[in-house]
Amino acid sequence: MPLEVVTIPCLSDNYAFLAHDAASGNTALVDAPEAGPILAELDRRGWALSHVLLTHHHWDHVDGLSAILERRPAKVIGAAADAHRLPPLDQQVSEGDTFEVGGEPVQVLDVSGHTVGHIAFYMPQSAVVFTADSLMALGCGRLFEGTPSQMWASLSKLAALPDDTLVCSGHEYTQSNAKFAVTVDPENAKLQERVADIDRARAAGEATVPSSLALEKATNPFLRAADPAIQAHLGMRNSDPVEVFAEIRARKDRF
Repeated sequence: MPLEVVTIPCLSDNYAFLAHDAASGNTALVDAPEAGPILAELDRRGWALSHVLLTHHHWDHVDGLSAILERRPAKVIGAAADAHRLPPLDQQVSEGDTFEVGGEPVQVLDVSGHTVGHIAFYMPQSAVVFTADSLMALGCGRLFEGTPSQMWASLSKLAALPDDTLVCSGHEYTQSNAKFAVTVDPENAKLQERVADIDRARAAGEATVPSSLALEKATNPFLRAADPAIQAHLGMRNSDPVEVFAEIRARKDRF
């Protein structure tokens, strides 16, 4: 049976996630922006916390951890490359490593770009990937530490996962990302349809995360730097996708 994934709104626009295995009772928390909503959800569902998976060191993904562990001790797993600035880790992992949650393999992907040492957690049996601030709904994280080449490689790695993969990203930025996306991909009918769906969801107070990888590949301009229509709109026909990605990211930074 696939893991049950629960999305937890935190802070003003963050998301944490629980991945629960009913057979074993194991529950993994992905990122810990703040303790209150996460502990409340565990209590409400009666789930025991077994693992905490940290994607990167930014405060809005780790600040709730100590308070959570005081109430719910668990095994903390994070990137070896980021261990010097993460909370204390019980297990350090790197690209290509695999560990288990509830008997299901969890594959570690290096998705550096937003930060150097950012990782994603891919659970192939449940068809879900936890991407935090690398691949986001209709966007990608700002390049605080990495290069356009690094981020394009990371996004390409994620785009190569099966289309039915559920993308669990770290923030409710989708509506603002959509407003930008149409400026670089204005003729994309699927994008226009998605923008309307996002506006309806947000007006109703609904989350736009998670999203499907197929939908991201069809509409997210940061995955589409090789697309001829986007390249033409940017005046960059037949350009290296890394250069096109860098231009899209620079435009978003100024948007």
